[in-house]
This record gives sequence, structure tokens and C-alpha cells, in this order.
Amino acid sequence: MTFLPTDPFFGQADPATAKTTLSLRKVALAWSATDPEPGTLRVAFASRDRVHVDQHFGAAEGFVIFTVDAERARLAGVLEFPPENMDGNENKLGERIRALEGCAAVYCLAVGGSAVRQLLAANIQPIRLENAASIDPLLNSIRDAINAGGVQWIDRRIHRDTDDSRFERMAAEGWQE
Repeated sequence: MTFLPTDPFFGQADPATAKTTLSLRKVALAWSATDPEPGTLRVAFASRDRVHVDQHFGAAEGFVIFTVDAERARLAGVLEFPPENMDGNENKLGERIRALEGCAAVYCLAVGGSAVRQLLAANIQPIRLENAASIDPLLNSIRDAINAGGVQWIDRRIHRDTDDSRFERMAAEGWQE
């Protein structure tokens, strides 16, 4: 990804050092913010080129986000971050996780233990791939899993988002707050 330092919305000037620090740049498609369809998942992919999953979660320069349902996958937005070193600095994780709010899962090449814990706490399923992979076949497999079931994180998310009677069942089973 190419970062444009002249973009006034992409950096913040630090008056003490007279340098511009790069920060999150987010592009969302208008329809994606108002898409309330049940059975729709938002899924993020750590990607440098927006075509392949090819980034480590903590150092990802970008994420491409799709909404996926039983019939189609549509681009919902793109997130860009400045390049980061793989230095163990966990402060950068919070911004990435907040930017992925609303996503059911994030696909990446690697993800550290701390990031896994924080993602799961934010209700985002981290999915680690062994090798770089094209995003299109992954979207197709998500669509197939929505149709056929059998993938635990997808089944959980789809049924939780569409099952309004779950609280009544929990109360009948004796669950209490």
C-alpha cells in the first residue's frame, strides 16, 4: 500500500517535532454501514494488496473488509495503517481491534497470543493461515459454510445474531445474571 503523506486526514502533525505521524485511514462504502441483513457476516483480511491474505495481524498495513451472506460477498471497506515493526509493542493492537469492530472474524498469516485474547474479548474470531492465500476462495468457503453449517465460529455468529429466543431458552435452563 502506498501512503500519501500529503493527505491531511491521514496524519497528525506533532508540533514538538514538526513531523507528521501516520495513523489509521479508513474507507467504508455507504451501503455497508446500513446493511442490517440477518445472516450477514463482516469479515476482515490482513492484506497488503487487497487481494491476498499476506500480513501478520499486529503489523498489518491494511485490512480489507467484506460482508458475506449465503449468496454473495461484497466489499464493505478498507483500513490502512502505517508500516509497523514486529517489536512486541502491544499498544498498536488496540487501534487495530477497535477499527475491526463489528467484524465476525479476521484472517491473517500470524497472530500473537495477546492479540488473540484481545480479539476474542472483542468478539472477533482470529483465523491464522499457514501460507499467503487469495481472498476470493476464502470468501467462497465462508459463503459455503453459511449455507451448509459446520464451521463453529460462523454457526455461533449467525445463530446468535438471528436467534431472538435464545434468552428465553437460557432462562428455562436456569441461567442467571
